[in-house]
Amino acid sequence: MSLSDYQALGAFRLALRKFAAFSDASAHAEGLTAQQHQALLAVRAHSGVEAMTIGELAECLLIKNHSAVELVGRLVTAGLLTRSPSEADRRRILLSLTPEAASRLEAISRRNLRELSSSAPIFGELLKTVRRIGREKGEAGGGNPS
Repeated sequence: MSLSDYQALGAFRLALRKFAAFSDASAHAEGLTAQQHQALLAVRAHSGVEAMTIGELAECLLIKNHSAVELVGRLVTAGLLTRSPSEADRRRILLSLTPEAASRLEAISRRNLRELSSSAPIFGELLKTVRRIGREKGEAGGGNPS
């Protein structure tokens, strides 16, 4: 790989980190940690037949199940999530946002969308460059790093 390839990857990584930092600051402005914001977003964005379960939340956030249980407990205590048993299988616990959580999430999401919209040209150019490098190097298929 050439120096310019590494520079393109570095620039892309920097743009991602800048957006992540902006998003984290938006969450903090609403009294949430970054992980709490990500959890609320995952629950709201879930499109399954039933509401999201704790196991599905753990998968979505790439955390262990016991960590998701603790996170959900803190969000329930804060009045941001509710837990209820599934009608189909009472052993399954389903998660729902409270109106307070929905309001905070919307405020964060609006700020984040404005930031993404203003950054879209930068991300677009960086993605084109990364795709080009992948094609040139014959690695466009992606996959998990080892």
